Amino acid sequence: MTQPPSTHDLSHASSLQHMQSVLKRQKEAYARAPMPSLQQRKQQLATLRALLIEHRDAIAAAINADFGARSADETLLADILPGVQSVDYTLTRLRRWMQPGKRSVALHFLPASARVVYQPLGVVGIIVPFNYPICLAIMPLVAALAAGNRAMIKMSEHTPRTADLMRILLRKGYDEEHVAVISGEADIAAAFAGLPFDHLLFTGSTAIGRHVMRAAAENLTPVTLELGGKSPAIIADDIPLADIMDRLCFAKSLNAGQTCVAPDYVLVPRGKLESFIQLYKVAFRKMFPVINGNPDYSSIINVHTHQRLQEWLKDAAEKGARIEKASDETITDGTLRMPLHLLTAVTDEMKIMQHELFGPILPVIPYDSIEAAIAYVNQRPRPLSLYLFTYDRALQEQVTLNTHSGSMCINDALIQFGVEDMPFGGIGQSGMGHYHGREGFLTMSKAKSVMSKGRFNSMQLIYPPYGGIIQKWMLKWLTR
Repeated sequence: MTQPPSTHDLSHASSLQHMQSVLKRQKEAYARAPMPSLQQRKQQLATLRALLIEHRDAIAAAINADFGARSADETLLADILPGVQSVDYTLTRLRRWMQPGKRSVALHFLPASARVVYQPLGVVGIIVPFNYPICLAIMPLVAALAAGNRAMIKMSEHTPRTADLMRILLRKGYDEEHVAVISGEADIAAAFAGLPFDHLLFTGSTAIGRHVMRAAAENLTPVTLELGGKSPAIIADDIPLADIMDRLCFAKSLNAGQTCVAPDYVLVPRGKLESFIQLYKVAFRKMFPVINGNPDYSSIINVHTHQRLQEWLKDAAEKGARIEKASDETITDGTLRMPLHLLTAVTDEMKIMQHELFGPILPVIPYDSIEAAIAYVNQRPRPLSLYLFTYDRALQEQVTLNTHSGSMCINDALIQFGVEDMPFGGIGQSGMGHYHGREGFLTMSKAKSVMSKGRFNSMQLIYPPYGGIIQKWMLKWLTR
């Protein structure tokens, strides 16, 4: 006797059917209006900006509820502000981006003209992580709308309240045939990645990125993968530690380290190792005098992640790492807040050196020469970001040219993500493709080549039969 489907199966089937229906309707709507005007796109972007500003307090409250404790100021700074700035930057430049680009034509093709026309791709899928659920939904959406696309957004299962709020907010500004929000657990995200989008942008871990790319390949869907990895910070010997400690501490402490471009480990001159540890503690305690109940310090997203971080710390301690907390305070406020843990004497056998940490854990590794530090970075998978702290211009150039990373920031950390005029994206295991600013518009557009000829056909001079005098002369001249 056939068993009836489980509640989970019914829910999954219903969600999948809904996603397929939305995609079908969005593609049909795109077919009816395949090239939105500049004014239409600007209006869509202005609507998005207004929604973010009007509902910023509700957004902060929803994210706080999902995290158990998330700084409202961090939400404003790192979730809402980047989205607003992305809209503003795009609105002032969109007209220029949309203009066809003139291209040159070789002499033997004349008379003719060539241009590149930027057309929308169609329907873009966006898979959003938990750590910055608004920023990492809105910034890809800005690129998609600027390029004239429609979009389906899969919010993280770890931020259900934020997902519900996003659905409500975006329905105020767009119908579901234009922008749709999808919720659900990991199985829904996997099914979402397998839909035949015209482009798919995923932000998340390298491990999940592999599954997303595999699913997208079934439909030959092009992907932009914004992954993570272990982003290093190199402290050069010339720079006073007091000059940089607050910058490094802020970059690592924002969202309790749950940031894809946060420094994952630090390389320090061997003679400055102990000074670094002590000065880092001072900087941390200045920013966060207390941890319990501190509205400025965010919590780890959930129990599972908190337990994983604790297990990695235990594994490191058992294998010989020295662990020092930036704060000795015991957490008793009922949240999953964790003070920052500084680790020395680390080895590659420890799990903290094998995985992206994505939390308040910072290995500090001594080096004996800048060449050794560069070699250490280059012997590992290429990171999403690399940070260098030095005032030596020659050393800045040396590290820039002799390392590979998705982005690089000199004498600060994290802030390069917010510069709209620079492309953002990984390399190798930290991702592929770019977005932000004009690169986002190009990623979400098809640059279609258009060549035009008039009444006179110069190409007839090389048509068969071959061997004529003019043909011989032209081929000899063209291949000279």
